[in-house]
Amino acid sequence: MSFTQMVIEEDSMRNGRGLSDQWADSVVVRPRTTERHITVHRRLVLGFAISILGLIIVTIIAVLLSVKFEECGNESSARVGNTTAYNGRESSSNPNRSKTAGQPWAQLRLPASVKPSHYDLNITVFMDNFTFSGVVSIQIDCVKSTRYIVLHADKLRIKGVEVTVENRSAPLGLRRYFLYPQNQMLVIILTHDLKAHQRYTVTLNYGAFIADELLGFFRSSYVTAGERRYLAVTQFSPTHARKTFPCFDEPVYKATFRIGIKYQDTYLALSNMPVDVTTHEEGGWVTDRFVQTPRMSTYYLAWAICNFTYKETVTDSGITVGLYARPDAIQQGSGDYALNITKRLLEFYEDYFNISYSLPKLDLLAVPKFPYAAMENWGLSVFVEERILLDTEVSSISYFLDVTMVVVHEICHQWFGDLVTPIWWEDVWLKEGFAHYFEYIGTDYLHPEFNMEKQRFLTDNLHEVMVLDGLASSHPISQEVLQATDIDRVFDWIAYKKGAALIRMVANFMGQNVFQKGLQAFLTAHMYGNAGRNDLWNKLRETLQKIGKNINIKEVMDCWTLQMGYPVVTIVRNEKNVDILTITQEHFLYDHNRKSTNSSNSSYLWKIPLSVAVGNLSHISTETMIWINNKTENHQIGMLDENIWFLGNLNQTGYFRVNYDLKNWRLLIEQLMTKPEVISVGNRAGLIDDAFNLARAGYLPQSIPLEIIKYLHKEKEFLPWHAASNVLLYLDRLVDRNKEYNIFKQYVVQQVASMYLALGWPEDAANSSVVQASYQTEELRRNVLLLSCKFGIVHCHSKATLLLSKWMETGQNRIPPNVRDIVYCAGISLMDDNVWEFIWSKYQSSTVVLERKILLESLACSKNPLLLSRLLNLSLSSQLVPDQNAIDVIIHVAKYPNGRDLAWKFFQEKWATFNSRFGEALFIITRLIKGVTEFLSTEVEFNELKSFVKNLRKGEDASFTQAIEIVDSNVRWHDQLEDELFQWLRNSLNS
Repeated sequence: MSFTQMVIEEDSMRNGRGLSDQWADSVVVRPRTTERHITVHRRLVLGFAISILGLIIVTIIAVLLSVKFEECGNESSARVGNTTAYNGRESSSNPNRSKTAGQPWAQLRLPASVKPSHYDLNITVFMDNFTFSGVVSIQIDCVKSTRYIVLHADKLRIKGVEVTVENRSAPLGLRRYFLYPQNQMLVIILTHDLKAHQRYTVTLNYGAFIADELLGFFRSSYVTAGERRYLAVTQFSPTHARKTFPCFDEPVYKATFRIGIKYQDTYLALSNMPVDVTTHEEGGWVTDRFVQTPRMSTYYLAWAICNFTYKETVTDSGITVGLYARPDAIQQGSGDYALNITKRLLEFYEDYFNISYSLPKLDLLAVPKFPYAAMENWGLSVFVEERILLDTEVSSISYFLDVTMVVVHEICHQWFGDLVTPIWWEDVWLKEGFAHYFEYIGTDYLHPEFNMEKQRFLTDNLHEVMVLDGLASSHPISQEVLQATDIDRVFDWIAYKKGAALIRMVANFMGQNVFQKGLQAFLTAHMYGNAGRNDLWNKLRETLQKIGKNINIKEVMDCWTLQMGYPVVTIVRNEKNVDILTITQEHFLYDHNRKSTNSSNSSYLWKIPLSVAVGNLSHISTETMIWINNKTENHQIGMLDENIWFLGNLNQTGYFRVNYDLKNWRLLIEQLMTKPEVISVGNRAGLIDDAFNLARAGYLPQSIPLEIIKYLHKEKEFLPWHAASNVLLYLDRLVDRNKEYNIFKQYVVQQVASMYLALGWPEDAANSSVVQASYQTEELRRNVLLLSCKFGIVHCHSKATLLLSKWMETGQNRIPPNVRDIVYCAGISLMDDNVWEFIWSKYQSSTVVLERKILLESLACSKNPLLLSRLLNLSLSSQLVPDQNAIDVIIHVAKYPNGRDLAWKFFQEKWATFNSRFGEALFIITRLIKGVTEFLSTEVEFNELKSFVKNLRKGEDASFTQAIEIVDSNVRWHDQLEDELFQWLRNSLNS
């Protein structure tokens, strides 16, 4: 096959081979000439050379001018928005549109002139030198006449290009082709226009490295029996398929794929589909050709080359489920739990969505190095080992839940994301929000006793994301993606957790059964295609209309998806009529004085589904649903006398905070102190979280949340304790450098002591299972022990050091799995440096993924700055600490007062290393920046942060903008509210 060749440079990626034969054949060795044959006068030679040079320059100028002024065939039109129709895209992504009108490759989005229908991709993998070569043939349909074919390619060495008309072998004429690195595009310019409604084939020959990073097609390794083994795996989401093969790397460009992989027979190959044909060749080479995929986007295409072993099972509907991992992990049964729940989850989702799983198999691949917890590649989901391998002997309940929820999340994506895909990244929450919401629904299906959607959703999801979304530097959940860097930015907790919270809110005001029918209709209408948020709202509205309800879902939800943040709803007794409640809404911000970075928050309004109930010391009424559409409204809720309290947002199904007049807060506190069970578990947790955050933002006196916490000695349920633990630990890190810090510690100990004595410690770890007692009891005990050891209950310290000492003396670790992290941390912080060395040696020798993670993070609890500095430096060694765990080490050092300044300085010194290693990996850099800076709270630290960001010229970076706002908020809290807090604490302890 002949290819139009690019300019050839010295090729360092030849895979041990010479240049292609056609190039070798063109080399002619000329005999040496002698001086007596040179008779041309030197002036003639010079003149001839100048003439040739002039001709070359004129030719170059002519070519450049012809390219510049060629028309692009009106290739850009309206941008795909929230409709499934395939049209063009507007060019607003480029502010210099007029300067680049004839250069479609200068736009962020691909021109809509052509679209792919099928890829035939064949790669040859050389694991000995970590390179690969590939040939991809792409069938494209010409939508509008054009002479440009623009697609994506990043860091690929293109060796040849050929374009043919369907069913014809003669190649079309090419003027040239070139890479445009600014937008990671490959541009092919033809000598004549492609014809609209005609099909063509583009064939590209290329090569690249198997990268030593975390994106594209990259390599990883592990040690077994003293031998280091390598594997290679893909991570294409959101925009990294282009690092591995030339393609149309946008979600809307769905096509079918036929993959072929050639590799050495000491390995095996996996991809989205089962193997169709295997061919064995000379030299130990094997070629697998995989079954053709359904229509799909590039970002969840996948393959892997490894020498793993596997286990598999089959669902009732005949789907083969396999789990691939290191041979020793398979042998130990570490993947059995994930394998078994995947089978059950496929059956659950098939039933819930009323749509069968679309592929013949689903493989789960556990790899030692991966940038994220997991990736939902259709038919080949990839997980980092610590999020899928479960050793029951050392797994805590929280880890057990973590593994469960990650698997539930990725399996949900096989429908939300893979089967139906967002049109563009502005609505990434359509897949991530649903998958995150179903983490709780699916886990409740597997383990109904955990009651996740009604309980843990509040403390693990809702409360956490509302802190982030209460910043002026937040953003709408649906946001325009105008630059390449914006694509990474939309993958944040706003998309995941706020998306899940809004979906939960819709499900509750629609009713769960009606909501389920709406989702079924949405998925059925758009399967194998793309959809936007309006497609979802339309199907939900149609479903409501079928049962006689007419709620304009789009009108309601546009308030929540197109505006940033959320409201605080304030409910007070009306001064003129005691039976009337006056309800107001305003944009909640931690900094009242800071204007939103998007627009003035004074104009924000939401359509709020507010549930309200009234109660007294003995009972609570049934709830009333009110829609709040205006800034201020009056509503009659029934008889309200002096002793009646009212409660809004029952079970926190809505995405907003609720504030009350001080009298109502006092009545609610009295209720909690007298008979807390009258108020639901979810609302008890919600009152704690709302009160602390309203006080932190200045909406409430600092005394109100601290008075609420005093009821905890009566609290027997896990969820309110979890909410209290979260807010107290956050507050602790704000005040842990205050000279009166001991007063705060005393206050917390007073609230915790009686429950610590009542619950005690869990049983010895010998012969224990993951869930030793009931889930609620074990998690309640864990939270109480965490607070007890953290804030200095002497018996808790003694028990922790005793357990750790016994392990060091006997060599047998009998510490209960659910509290190992608490014991390790307490022991390291209280005992001598030998304990640190002991834990470090155990980390190095352990082969259990979870245990290694707990041991590593506990090392950050040391109070010795020399050991902390050593740990920070060790974290940068990939041989000692996996890349994905290095970030956790630094964040854990920053959590404690002894390490905060060390971690901040280390972060600044090593920023170039972090940015180089993790800069393109979603979440990782954002999580690092937040983790290192969020508890900086002095004026000096604030100025250091601003100076650091300014010097980096990262002032527009969302993560750094957020960090500056958080630290500014911390400084202002110290200046304005800290004295009020400690004044109340002093009075409370003295009373």
